[in-house]
Amino acid sequence: MNDLIFTFKSYAFDDAQKKITLRYEMDAQEFVETLELPTHPTVDYSEEELGAALFNLHIIGGVSYYKAKCPRTIQVDSGELDKEAAQFWNEVYTHGLGEFFYENKIDFRGLVQFPVGTDELSFTPRDEKGTGKILLPFGGGKDSVVSAELLAGGGHPYTPFVLGQHDFLIKTLEERGHHPLQVKRHLDPQLFELNKQGAYNGHIPISAYIACLTIVLGILYGYEYVVLSNEHSASQGNVEYLGEEINHQYSKSLAFESAFIKHIQRTTTKKVHYFSLLRSWSELRIAEEFAKYPQYFGEVTSCNRNFKIHEAHPAQRWCGECPKCAFVFLLFAVYIPKEKLIEMFGQNVLNAPALKDLFMGLLGKTDAKPFECVGTYEEVNEAFWRLSQREEWAHDVIVKAVQPALSQKEYCEEIQPNQIPSRFKNLVTFT
Repeated sequence: MNDLIFTFKSYAFDDAQKKITLRYEMDAQEFVETLELPTHPTVDYSEEELGAALFNLHIIGGVSYYKAKCPRTIQVDSGELDKEAAQFWNEVYTHGLGEFFYENKIDFRGLVQFPVGTDELSFTPRDEKGTGKILLPFGGGKDSVVSAELLAGGGHPYTPFVLGQHDFLIKTLEERGHHPLQVKRHLDPQLFELNKQGAYNGHIPISAYIACLTIVLGILYGYEYVVLSNEHSASQGNVEYLGEEINHQYSKSLAFESAFIKHIQRTTTKKVHYFSLLRSWSELRIAEEFAKYPQYFGEVTSCNRNFKIHEAHPAQRWCGECPKCAFVFLLFAVYIPKEKLIEMFGQNVLNAPALKDLFMGLLGKTDAKPFECVGTYEEVNEAFWRLSQREEWAHDVIVKAVQPALSQKEYCEEIQPNQIPSRFKNLVTFT
């Protein structure tokens, strides 16, 4: 885009202060990001493994600052990448910023080129026996609730992980006897000033950041398993741009998960295993499972307005207006009684005429699938088809409006391969 250089300056971990520091530089301006850890390390860890994990976190953390100006030249002072690692990060940045490139009309072809600094990495992870401990990233939506209940039901104790200051998540977890591992992230405030001045802004692959951070946490606190809650619909893209599929959920996709696992095992550690428990399940199957846990009906939220940086969180858990609220309400309508669902959302989202175009987008009847973590067109079609056959929903405005656009093809659950360790496979056996 220009002659600027983006530099990955350094990273550091301060055990005494329980703080991680990530430093970057662009256009003679230094950016410093910090993360506050809740406790000191609880295990004897390998300095080499921790350094490799922090290096990964440093690289992915830079995406928030890199995107402000998208320099063509990348310089890495904090470590060295071999050819395979450089290619991995080229793909993570290019695909992870796909939505950002699309919305800012940026030609990304050949743009991201991480430098190759060595022919062979100096550190090779060793095979060592793990602890069996489980870390579960918990976002407060239906997916993480289902993973939590499946683990608990299978006799697998876990520690929930929360990134950021989300009091309602912490309250939900603590009321159920959990002591979550909470990490507070502090972006450099200069980034927000650049945005005010007109710098590029937009979606980043936050799940890739969380992935790298959980590997750091696994090393520091002795977790053997990092259990994600990404389903197979995360692999479906939203729109094509410059010959590439743009996927809002790239860093939740099977493609990212597979590449990340390979990268971590090759460059970082073989003691921390990262995988998605729900990869073989559809959104419909997850919603069906979630409906078995009514104790969570008034506590979950998937509405992203609850997770905005530097904005007050709304009083209601569901805005009822965004694609995520629309999609989740539709899914829940298939399995949760109408009266309970309306009470849960505070409104009937399927009786809101203003949301017709949004729902048509979820059905695949517009130019692009909404840029949110929503399911496949086939799942949305199936959900609407089922509701159209039920008296309690068939006459609602949206259900009636979309009915002419529905396909009557038989819906089949799609099964995707996954990386689940054998001890967890029985939890998600398809029945």
